[in-house]
Amino acid sequence: MTTRISRRAAMGAGAAVALAAPALAFPDQAVRIVVPWNAGGAADVVTRAMAAAMAPLLGQGVVVENRPGASGAIGAAYVAGQPPDGHTLFVGSAETHSVNPFVFQRLAYDPVTSFEPVTVFADGPFALVVRSGLGVETLDAFVALARSRPGQLTFASWGIGSTSQLAAVSVMQHARIDMLHVPFTGAAPAYTALVAAQVDCMFMNVGPADSLARDGRVRVLGIGAAQRVPLVPAIPTLRELGMAVNASNWFGLLAPARTPQPVIARIASTAAEALRVPAAQEVFRTQGIVPVGNSPEQMRAFIAADRERLGGVVRSLNIRLD
Repeated sequence: MTTRISRRAAMGAGAAVALAAPALAFPDQAVRIVVPWNAGGAADVVTRAMAAAMAPLLGQGVVVENRPGASGAIGAAYVAGQPPDGHTLFVGSAETHSVNPFVFQRLAYDPVTSFEPVTVFADGPFALVVRSGLGVETLDAFVALARSRPGQLTFASWGIGSTSQLAAVSVMQHARIDMLHVPFTGAAPAYTALVAAQVDCMFMNVGPADSLARDGRVRVLGIGAAQRVPLVPAIPTLRELGMAVNASNWFGLLAPARTPQPVIARIASTAAEALRVPAAQEVFRTQGIVPVGNSPEQMRAFIAADRERLGGVVRSLNIRLD
């Protein structure tokens, strides 16, 4: 769940960055992009697609490295401590930069001072899905069932304080229903529990939701986006169904603090160009994720607004870890 991003404006900004970026010696070695989640998840898949498109543009290898744990905090702390030369980058999200500061009492990184924003490269809307045996086919039927069984239905998430939990909480608040939260250590085990009917529902990325729905293992009730997603054009948004809830996550590139601005500009322009490569766009499409590619300045402002909004949600729920 996060602030929506205008794709047209963002891609236009990315093109402007591309025109403004100066010629540099950077990079003079392979670039690492640290993804703070397990391999195979939506963030990992689209990052690898972007990295593959960036490599020939940079003239160096671009390697994706997974360092999962603590809602992205482990990977964030690692990259924050790397040399500020642009050769090690971090994939941040709403969890690492908008939620973690309010959930953890102590973080080994500061989301504001430890990083230089580069670009938000993806906007990933979530789908509200239910297990196939729950016996509901529409959002209205789901809400009616939840109201008839207060506190009995369960929803999965990929962690306490995660965007998947916050999206479900927003639905509960809007629909005036009560469900039991069952957190998991990642998206994959949460998906497995839903398919096995160990939980009743959850918010998940659109790509996996569509795949599971095609196999008849879940039912998709609605999409938490401002408009319908091209991958699943027949599925209405929650807003179309009368529920004013946006549910998504963003993914962005960040560099260690004090990375020179010419290097930041080179990376941002390269990422924006990579997002226009057809092979990368197809991977994003199959994941139900929208490529963005905004400027470093736009990313900084976007994160500040997102942190202000989500921080208020976390504080209202009194979610604390460690």
